Amino acid sequence: MSVFTKIIAGEIPSYKVAETDDFFAFLDINPNAPGHTLCVPKKEVNKLFDLDQEDYANLMAFSRQVALCLREEVECKRIGMTVIGLEVPHVHVHLIPLRDMEDARFINKESMSDDQMRDIATRVHKRFNNSYK
Repeated sequence: MSVFTKIIAGEIPSYKVAETDDFFAFLDINPNAPGHTLCVPKKEVNKLFDLDQEDYANLMAFSRQVALCLREEVECKRIGMTVIGLEVPHVHVHLIPLRDMEDARFINKESMSDDQMRDIATRVHKRFNNSYK
């Protein structure tokens, strides 16, 4: 069972920003930038291209919706997206609010308080729930 499956199950706490029947999004606890979010399928699959076509398309649609909410709630120039997937054997899309290219490099990490993380998660979650179709 991956750490993300445990987060989805509520066994490990997280800063949830969005959830549907099939997908879950939460703030990265070691963010590149404020609002750095991970979007994951609830079904544990190791590699992105091992998802079936429908699940892949639905993950991208979910990630897009989360990104649209993020850009309204976090100051940034744009939302970057990357899929690397070496750290945790569970498909995950990184949505990173970019202020500059350094935010996309996974080298510099942002130190954020629990209150700051909770505030971002709450605002994005509320916007997602108000906009999700």
